[in-house]
Amino acid sequence: MKILVVGGGAREHAICWALTKSSRVSRVYCAPGNGGTEEVAQNVPIDSMNFEELIAFVKNVGIDLTICPMDTPLVAGIVDAFETAGLKIFGPNKEAAKIEGSKVFAKDFMRKYGIPTAGHENFSSYEAAMVYISTAKFPLVIKADGLAAGKGVIICPGIESAEIALDNMFNKRKFGASGANVVIEEYMHGVECSILALCDGENIIPMTSAKDHKAAYDRDYGPNTGGMGVISPNPAYTDEIADECMKKIFLPTMEGFKKEGINFVGVLFVGLMLTAGGAKVIEYNCRPGDPETQALALRLDTDLLEAIEACMNKNLDNLKIRWKNNAVCCVVAASRGYPNEFKTGLEIFGLRNFGRDVKVFHAGTKKEKNQLRTNGGRVLNVVASGDNLEEARELAYKTINEIDFMGMYYRSDIGDLQDAATLAISLNYARR
Repeated sequence: MKILVVGGGAREHAICWALTKSSRVSRVYCAPGNGGTEEVAQNVPIDSMNFEELIAFVKNVGIDLTICPMDTPLVAGIVDAFETAGLKIFGPNKEAAKIEGSKVFAKDFMRKYGIPTAGHENFSSYEAAMVYISTAKFPLVIKADGLAAGKGVIICPGIESAEIALDNMFNKRKFGASGANVVIEEYMHGVECSILALCDGENIIPMTSAKDHKAAYDRDYGPNTGGMGVISPNPAYTDEIADECMKKIFLPTMEGFKKEGINFVGVLFVGLMLTAGGAKVIEYNCRPGDPETQALALRLDTDLLEAIEACMNKNLDNLKIRWKNNAVCCVVAASRGYPNEFKTGLEIFGLRNFGRDVKVFHAGTKKEKNQLRTNGGRVLNVVASGDNLEEARELAYKTINEIDFMGMYYRSDIGDLQDAATLAISLNYARR
């Protein structure tokens, strides 16, 4: 089979790499790709939002299947456009992608179907939101309604930070049209957990757990990013909690989709907060998480194409997905200034084959005259596996210390779960 992967980040690099391990895949293309994807796929210089050119390429080359793991094209209706053209594509359609495209829709969906989440209120007026926060209990979380590259969620410890956040969203339009509506919700205390779930429109199968690290700097300090690192599995996500989530979150979510007439076929990302009062949903995404996908790629022991086809053929109930008995740590190397302004075009040094237990997936890179240079805020994902989390962390940091580019920075505490483990123990005791 010939497969096209739409996108140009580390998630897409990881998916291309995983697809090449399938005996049924003859060639992988990536549009537009990056400086790393060309190692496992043929890059195609077409923007991920140019549906017309992508469709023409698929027809001309004879692509058998297109995979879109990116939020922006999915929310804009790439699946609908491909299906109208009679082409096979994996991902939720525009209607289903609303679960990520609108946080207002997602929160109202959870409220309607009794899915545990933080208490919230929606606002389309700056004045009304300001009145609300004047008497609200802090801390609060303020979210832009639409897509914002993982940066539209602001944790506000007090009223001053909340006023700034609302001004940036409503008045200064820092997030463009995404900030025309906002969700203000209570701050939840607990351990974060990421779950990617396969969906075929009828059935849902949660994958193995992960823990993302969103803040830019150590100890969760600084602004939110698209993700600075991840570990898998998440030690706080016990079998007991997994059973609870299946009954109270995953199955009700799929039932809610069906009652709403939403045919969700693809990967549903469910961000969880494991609180003393049980697991609650932070957010839904309509596609596989980034950098969670990069970590899970090193743990997946099932043919990725087989899993995708099970979703598309509504045959998930017969899929037996297998995972390696290992632990994975992914550390993101970013450009100084990210998630705000940063330089690009800086030469990258030290990349090589680091062995079978390490993969370096490229997020923001490009090739110029055979030199690899930076081309984004998040530049590289160093993903290492080990028999346990401690081994995986040690190898990931040993590897990233051998790589360099001007202004490179990364968090030094990815997978340092001393506080999280303590809380997880308290959660278990709270339920006895």
